[in-house]
Amino acid sequence: MKKLSWMVLALPLFAAAPAAAQGGAQPNIVFPTAGCTATPAQLEEVRKAGIAFTTSQGAARVALADPSYKQHNPAFVKGAREAMMSDYDYFKSRFGGPPAARQGGPGGPGGAPAAAPAPPQGNPLEIVMAECDLVTVIHKNFRQDPTAAPGTFYEVFTFDTFRVRNGKLVEHWDGAVINPPAPAGAGRGN
Repeated sequence: MKKLSWMVLALPLFAAAPAAAQGGAQPNIVFPTAGCTATPAQLEEVRKAGIAFTTSQGAARVALADPSYKQHNPAFVKGAREAMMSDYDYFKSRFGGPPAARQGGPGGPGGAPAAAPAPPQGNPLEIVMAECDLVTVIHKNFRQDPTAAPGTFYEVFTFDTFRVRNGKLVEHWDGAVINPPAPAGAGRGN
C-alpha cells in the first residue's frame, strides 16, 4: 500500500517534468480575437487587404485605411504627435502622395548615396499569413553590409501586421524603431 500511495503522489511530478524541462510552464496562447470564427472567405479578404497595402501607392493605399486607424510604429506615432495629427491623418500624409514626395525609406534622407550599387531585388510578399482579423506580411529585402565593401549586401526580413475590419486597415504593427539623428556632416560627401 505504501508503494502505491508513493506512486500516486509521484505521478503528477513525472507528468510535469517535460514542461519543466522546456523552461517552465507553457505560455497561454491568446487568439487575436477571442472566439474567432473567420471563414476561409473572410481570411482571404484579410489576406488581400495586407497584400493591397504592400502593392498599392498613393490614393489607392490611403483608401485602404479606416478613419479609426491605430498606429503602433513608434516613428509614425512620434511623427503624428509632433504634427498634431491623428494616426489616420498622418497615415494619409505619409502614403497619399507619389513615392518621391515622401520622406524616409530607400533613397530618402539618410539613405544610401545615389552612386551606391543597387541591392538585389527583394520580395515584398515573401510570406503572407492571415488569422482571424490579422494579416502579417513578411518582406525580404537586402541591405548594404556596413562592415564590407560597397555592393556587399545581406538579406533582412521585415514585417507589417494589420488588423482588418470590413476590408479596411484599422491597426498596424511592425518592427520599426526611432533612429538616432545622423552625425553632423554624414552623407554630405565629407
